[in-house]
Amino acid sequence: MLDEREGDVPASERHQAFNTQPLKSRAAIVAAGPAANLLLAILLYAAVNWIGVQEPQPVLGSPVAGSLAAEAGLRGGERVASAGLEGDAVEPIRSFEELRWMLTRGALDGRDLRLVLAREGASRGGEVLLPLSRLSSREADAQLLRKVGIVAPWSPPVLGEVMARGAAERAGLRKGDVVLRVDGKEVGDAQQLRDLIRAQVQGGQAVRSSWDIERAGQRLQLPVTPDVVTDGGQPPVGRISAFVGVPPAMVTVRHGPVDGLWNGVVRTWEVSALTLRMMGRMVIGEASVKNLSGPLTIADYAGKSASLGFTQYLTFLALISVSLGVLNLLPLPVLDGGT
Repeated sequence: MLDEREGDVPASERHQAFNTQPLKSRAAIVAAGPAANLLLAILLYAAVNWIGVQEPQPVLGSPVAGSLAAEAGLRGGERVASAGLEGDAVEPIRSFEELRWMLTRGALDGRDLRLVLAREGASRGGEVLLPLSRLSSREADAQLLRKVGIVAPWSPPVLGEVMARGAAERAGLRKGDVVLRVDGKEVGDAQQLRDLIRAQVQGGQAVRSSWDIERAGQRLQLPVTPDVVTDGGQPPVGRISAFVGVPPAMVTVRHGPVDGLWNGVVRTWEVSALTLRMMGRMVIGEASVKNLSGPLTIADYAGKSASLGFTQYLTFLALISVSLGVLNLLPLPVLDGGT
């Protein structure tokens, strides 16, 4: 691009140089690239809405012990019919991913979330308020959803593939085993079983527990001692080297031409605003610098479904496009967003 600040410009071409253009023209030139990124993100999100995606149904797994969801009285197995952030209208929830994205927004914005529940088989539902405003901005990290307590959709406590030479194989567990109790405590779903396994560590040492399982119609009792694993400086947790749970019940989420495009605009705006707010909080010290990639990481996590595929790839591309668009609009030379 011709610019007298970058090099010599012939007098005959000076009228075309960037630095000689009116302010509105220079602003339009600088904004053209980021605007194209944001427009691409809108189209990608719209394409995902038009194509449709298989996502887990909005049925809650067991909440993490001591989390906001557990304190609010959730037990697992509840179906979320609709939800709304503080100050917003309640809207229908069609999938677990829609709920997870709303949880992420509420936690990062410090806004409580109201859930309208319809428990399976119950004659009437109820309402639960999640006090997301209690979470500190500094808690916007990869463990955010564990602090909220809603981590995964409901799935039965059935074992999947068992890895060779792992703790599950050493204990005699097999694929298809249904876990009924651990040390006499009834297991309601796969998420609760995963939490129990993680907690089977004391003083850095694995703790043996007694598992009551059902296998081919027979009840068995097996002693299970997990392996101790330390990941990324976190406290040690238990692992059994087996897949816990089966794929949850799925639903196809698809939107019409107009709704799909509008939802693409809304999602692009929400991700952009989330990124800017988190960067602003990091600048003024309200959020940890370790979350420099947190907003995008969390948004990516909130937008993923249980299975990967073409639509998930498009969602990832949309997220990257939003990131480029927002960062390049910032007047910071290091981010290539200013002059």
